[in-house]
Amino acid sequence: MKTLHALMVAAAVAATPFVAHAEDGGISPAKAAAFDNRMFAGPVGEKTSACFVRRYDARHLAQHPKQKVATMKLLLTAEKAADEPTSYAYRIGLQYRNKPGDFDAASVCNHMVDENTGKDIRFSCEPDCGRAGLEVALSKDNKSAIVRVEAIAVWERQHPDGDTETLEGGKDDKVFRLDRVDASQCAGLLTNKDKVASLQPK
Repeated sequence: MKTLHALMVAAAVAATPFVAHAEDGGISPAKAAAFDNRMFAGPVGEKTSACFVRRYDARHLAQHPKQKVATMKLLLTAEKAADEPTSYAYRIGLQYRNKPGDFDAASVCNHMVDENTGKDIRFSCEPDCGRAGLEVALSKDNKSAIVRVEAIAVWERQHPDGDTETLEGGKDDKVFRLDRVDASQCAGLLTNKDKVASLQPK
């Protein structure tokens, strides 16, 4: 599939990515705000972001021979406009263990309740082209994002007008635990110079 659609998704996320709202998930604003405060390490402002990264070493990859992903970066963003619900999006950057290049994925997110516990909140990030998407939870100590992948469309960063491919949540690519880092480490995921600059340390 040619990535005209992927380009539209990427452009939307990089420029005006925010179209899903907390209230859509049937979760109270207070509970959504409490989750956001944990996820973004503070209250959501006009534009807020959180960055999580994991680079898998050779030992880990040897123990998980079917894992395709060698590096994953996750940038979560929130935008709060006057008189509008807070809106959310994600952008992921991938490097594969057996394939050169940088690969990206992006879409919008919404709050949802964990079906297993009936109370824990996480982000459900909408699918692209009918794929099942992904979910993002937070560790109890707020230091890690737990990314559960069903299937997402990814494209090569250097060739965004090429074909997309699918990262499916196989045996060793189903759940990723990513560590919280300074948001500047996710600056490479954004194409808008003003937004990249906004992630740099002050």
